[in-house]
Amino acid sequence: MIPGAEPGTTPLDPDETAGLVATHIANRGQLDEWEASNILDGERWALSRRHTDLLDPSFVRELHRQMFGRTWRWAGLYRLTEKSVGVAPTEIATAVQILCANVRAQLKFRKPGLDEIAIRFSHRMVSIHPFANGNGRHSRTIADLLLLQQGAGRFSWGASDLDHVGEVRERYLQALRSADQGDYGPLLRFARS
Repeated sequence: MIPGAEPGTTPLDPDETAGLVATHIANRGQLDEWEASNILDGERWALSRRHTDLLDPSFVRELHRQMFGRTWRWAGLYRLTEKSVGVAPTEIATAVQILCANVRAQLKFRKPGLDEIAIRFSHRMVSIHPFANGNGRHSRTIADLLLLQQGAGRFSWGASDLDHVGEVRERYLQALRSADQGDYGPLLRFARS
């Protein structure tokens, strides 16, 4: 029903595709439009409340569910399938828990600086790849929420659409690859561009 993934995105397996909630969707364009609406609703949900603990793994899952729950039945559930990126499905819960604890400690001492803490949080969340789909969008949103909760402005993330092929998305992917190698400078600059 839904064609293959865009370059730089993780394809869904047939079981994941079968989890589509909105049965009226017949092509990738309709899926993208429906997801975009769902994501905006999820962000409004997240921004309209004061969340006491963004670094609780249950909040990580609930944010994903709010962002994708009208689109996918498995929204907010850790993935059960292997992907070309991310940790093994059996390691996801532990990896997210460790990441949240690490970020909590970094915030306590503000080491590194707040922007770098948020960018590393987003990058590591994408590296874990806890969900079947939407990991980049989810990780950018949760990093922005962390910044806002700490009294800073959210990132601009290149001030463009990162979900479709183009020059800005390519710069983002290059910055992620640099971060994969331990160089967070390009990703920090991109996030504030």
